[in-house]
Amino acid sequence: MQCDIGVVGLGVMGANLARNMERNGFAVAGYDLEAAKGQAFLAGPAGGTRAAVAPSPEALMAMLKRPRRVLLMVPAGAPVDSAIDHLKPHLEPGDILIDGGNSWFLDTERRSKALASGGFHYIGAGVSGGEQGALWGPAIMPGGQREAWEALAPILRAIAARADDGEPCVDYMGPGGAGHYVKMVHNGIEYGDMQLIAEAYDLLSRGLGLPAAELATVFRAWNAGELRSYLVEITAEVLGAVDPETGAPLVDLILDEAQQKGTGKWTSQHAFDVGAPVPTINAAVESRILSALKAERVRASRLLRGPSPRLRGSREALVDAARAALYASKITSYAQGFGLLRMASAEYGYGLDLARVARVWRAGCIIRASLLGDITAAFGRDAALQNLLLDKAFADAVESRQDAWRLVVQTAVGAGIPVPATAASLAYFDAYRSERLPANLTQGQRDYFGAHTYRRVDRPGVFHTAW
Repeated sequence: MQCDIGVVGLGVMGANLARNMERNGFAVAGYDLEAAKGQAFLAGPAGGTRAAVAPSPEALMAMLKRPRRVLLMVPAGAPVDSAIDHLKPHLEPGDILIDGGNSWFLDTERRSKALASGGFHYIGAGVSGGEQGALWGPAIMPGGQREAWEALAPILRAIAARADDGEPCVDYMGPGGAGHYVKMVHNGIEYGDMQLIAEAYDLLSRGLGLPAAELATVFRAWNAGELRSYLVEITAEVLGAVDPETGAPLVDLILDEAQQKGTGKWTSQHAFDVGAPVPTINAAVESRILSALKAERVRASRLLRGPSPRLRGSREALVDAARAALYASKITSYAQGFGLLRMASAEYGYGLDLARVARVWRAGCIIRASLLGDITAAFGRDAALQNLLLDKAFADAVESRQDAWRLVVQTAVGAGIPVPATAASLAYFDAYRSERLPANLTQGQRDYFGAHTYRRVDRPGVFHTAW
């Protein structure tokens, strides 16, 4: 059997993507260093006449149509380089390797250049949607040589999620590491979204004392409106789950230490490199780091005093305010993420089409939300839009909610309930709309202690004062 594509790495994601391809009419050859994973793949739903497993890289290449297309689904970092070294002796010029993991985009740039010198093509494809998305339709963000994308496009379009208008949630992002860069920022926005939701939950849970079951109802109602999204939807599911052993809400039994795989941290780190402000994402990354200090936080809770978190007043009013604050914060968080994409695109020559990015994120991925349809429309109105907050529809949406937004932050601060991402989102909004910021004082200080010079508002040139 001559197969359309090979999949190297038959773990959950690789196997599910392979099953997705076979279900959509493509013959798939799999390969894994662990023979048991290959056997499990064949024993699963894809064990039909259009799926096979190769015993070696050489056998895998013999099973593939030319040019050979091989999707790598292995952990990021050294395993990707190892897989490439494992396959490279069996490649021919024109063959295409696709890295579908969460690789650091500069690693993708390096690998692409090294493989191009041998006549091989390399695609760095961000894939979002988790294991169910891989099986039934993920969002896919490929970057690399355009001719390689064209050779892969029929397969990737067939397996991708479909937005409400029927468009497949996959498109060419740009050259080199563009695809993995877009996926990295996607994950950074995901961090911000999750933290903003967690802060709304914490305020209503600790502040108002709402039990998990009631909060599940609140989030279900929110998911029926402007906050409709995958993350709000699953938040309601998590809050509504009951532990079968104890009968208690499962969320109350989960240890409050959030894990991270690094892509959110990469987003923050690289935003500093290109000079893009992403305070909501930064706050989300820091919140996960703080959550890991569980033992220290337990000790501190017994030593450090603060105000009572219990709130008085109208429960309905605060729930409504939390909804408005969450939506306004999400808009500013996405504004930061797209601003980072715009600046990085200029830095690396990716030529990112931000409307195209938003379209790809509308379904299949973890941050899929009705908001992304509005973002697509905003970039459709102005392809050169510098910031989402400069679009009238988004400006009106945020301005109409800012009283509630400020109330939520003020209430949380007064009650001693931390809302770092929500507060950072509001601070970003206030800083971005400020014609004048106190950086003039900062520059004066820098000139005082380091003769770093400054510019003036009343005349051109660079100045230094003998303070």
